[in-house]
Amino acid sequence: METPPGPRPLPNALATALVFFASGAVLVLEIVALRLVGPYVGVTLQVSSSVIGISLAAIAYGTWLGGRLADRFDPRLLLAPALILGAIGTAATLPLVRWGGEILRGGAAPAVLLLAALAVFLPAFILSSISPLVVKLQLGDLRRTGEVVGRLSSIGTLGAITATLGTGFIFVAAMPSSWIILTLAGLLAVAGFGLGWWLRRREPTMVVPGKPRTRAALAAIGLAGAGLGGLAPTPCDVETAYHCARVDDDPAVPGGRTLILNSARHSYVDLDDPRHLEFAYVQWLGAVTDSFRPSRAPISALHLGGGGFTMPGYLATTRPGSDQLVLELDGGLVELDRRELGLRTGPRLRTQVGDARVGLAEQPTGAYDLVIGDAFGHLVVPWHLATREMAADISRVLKADGVYAQNVIDYPPDRFIRAELKTVAAVFPHVALIAPPAALAGETGSNFVIVGSRAPLPTAALSEALGLADEPVKLVTGPELTAFIGDSRVLTDDYAPVDQLLEG
Repeated sequence: METPPGPRPLPNALATALVFFASGAVLVLEIVALRLVGPYVGVTLQVSSSVIGISLAAIAYGTWLGGRLADRFDPRLLLAPALILGAIGTAATLPLVRWGGEILRGGAAPAVLLLAALAVFLPAFILSSISPLVVKLQLGDLRRTGEVVGRLSSIGTLGAITATLGTGFIFVAAMPSSWIILTLAGLLAVAGFGLGWWLRRREPTMVVPGKPRTRAALAAIGLAGAGLGGLAPTPCDVETAYHCARVDDDPAVPGGRTLILNSARHSYVDLDDPRHLEFAYVQWLGAVTDSFRPSRAPISALHLGGGGFTMPGYLATTRPGSDQLVLELDGGLVELDRRELGLRTGPRLRTQVGDARVGLAEQPTGAYDLVIGDAFGHLVVPWHLATREMAADISRVLKADGVYAQNVIDYPPDRFIRAELKTVAAVFPHVALIAPPAALAGETGSNFVIVGSRAPLPTAALSEALGLADEPVKLVTGPELTAFIGDSRVLTDDYAPVDQLLEG
């Protein structure tokens, strides 16, 4: 008995476009998901791993389901609905993440995984079913199975690569994440309805599943998802290439402004009085800058991370004529500081947009009196800024009696701060630690400030300056510091598990 002919294949150009588009859409969702969840749970290795892992799971299960459906039904009947359902799932991502993020904010690993799933699983799962449906349609000649599967798999991979590069280099810089999501949902919907219309014109006898009322209901659900996404609470006023940012007024201080980055209080600036240092750790940094050179004497300072430019403003006011360079990764943040936080740059206060380590390597040897390290990805020091090699380059750009002051955040059992102290001590022979007594006792999480130099530190003057801080703080040196460090391991470019150390 002759085997009945299978479904009519799609034109090669259309099949290629479908696989390219569907695979690319999944990668757009994956990359944007990292930005959607960041304001609620941070941007850490665990968060990145969760989003990537959930995305891969969605791709695996979606591909498996698409293959099963392709063997049981005519794939032509399923392609348009898959695109439309993918559009609905994509539009629903915004309200799911934004309302879910408010509930799961700052949670542990299960909350991170759940939020990552809300951000990417459903649309990625649906869209991943499209490639096996197309492959099944194009397999009209089993002698060309390898060629067809290989070609379409290659096209899918190229679509993913194109989407990855396009999102990272173009889309994120050109539009907010919400616009990317809603635009993608719109394109998927247009593609789905367009494909359904084309298939009906090509083969009028083909019955497309779903009554008109059902298709109208799906369209309404998609529009509702997009509308809810627009109405969902947003954690930021400005979305830069790296941060979800906003500036809040301080009701108690007329000129007080707080910079919020990814829902964390990052910097405080008093527009009327740059000498006002609100955060405790910034007061400690101010004490360092006040104690290691004669009062009001100008210095040369390098800042690794700008944030709200609180310390550059403080130095410009307390040490007029100081020459300062700020290395800040986020150019959008610098522009926000100019608009909202009174930042004024010039010959004496310059900014260089780019990675702090790359910018540090470009600096001349022995050029600076002071280096302040205050660069964070959410609440985590980027690992490549926490290694012995990084500390060695900082030592290189410092003058012989220059000082390095580094802000670190850690929580009990304080594994990261101990390792970072050991790392800085491997380069600088003179090291001190500034921290609250409760944090040193392992009772609470806190900011810590590490101070290092190749020359003896002015501990007496520093202790006196720290005594003016709003809250009690301790300066730890000598054997007490050695005991606190314990048997911690030096962090290097080859071994720097910063996120894992912070997890305890």
